[in-house]
Amino acid sequence: MIRIFFQRNKCIGCNACVEAAPFRWRVSHKDGRCTLVEGESRRGGQLYIARVGEDEREANEQAARNCPAGIIRIEG
Repeated sequence: MIRIFFQRNKCIGCNACVEAAPFRWRVSHKDGRCTLVEGESRRGGQLYIARVGEDEREANEQAARNCPAGIIRIEG
């Protein structure tokens, strides 16, 4: 099990995470920022955390590396 941390309030909506892991990331049509699918909101919606299986590690690590804002972190 890994944990994905995402600082949504700093997202620039570049879509890099969606391209790397489309099953875990989506772009919101409301504000153009990316959304961590099944992410739990923390700190009033500034931080989202999702616990996912090891099978998603590689794609989400790629999403973190591709993010130009550096707001995706993988732990575990």
